Amino acid sequence: QVQFVESGGGLVQTGGSLRLSCTASGFSIEDFAIGWFRQAPGKERIMFSCFSTDGSSFYYQDSVKGRFTMSRHSANNTLYLQMDSLKPEDTAVYYCATAGRLSRCYSHYGSALMALYEGDIWGRGTQVTVSS
Repeated sequence: QVQFVESGGGLVQTGGSLRLSCTASGFSIEDFAIGWFRQAPGKERIMFSCFSTDGSSFYYQDSVKGRFTMSRHSANNTLYLQMDSLKPEDTAVYYCATAGRLSRCYSHYGSALMALYEGDIWGRGTQVTVSS
């Protein structure tokens, strides 16, 4: 079955850290550019970063720049999201998904959103809760 499985979420205090995992099943993590998304309670799901197959990273939200870092471990078929200096506003369900089933992320956020389509592969998400 072709899918992503996210893990690593949980409850953490403000200023703490978590590392999320996005493990690919049924295909190689190196096959596609992969986006990270999050959906806060009562809000729309947004794409905040993307990792290209060549290893380049794009962070679309200013609020995560300098705090969140993506890395790929091909042997584990996993993309990681290291989240540091967490804030209550980071509370959300976090998802990973292919970014339009392309190999490279768009540097422009609007273009990245336009690339998404119904054939993208998604995970079911993992809950991150940051307490104040």
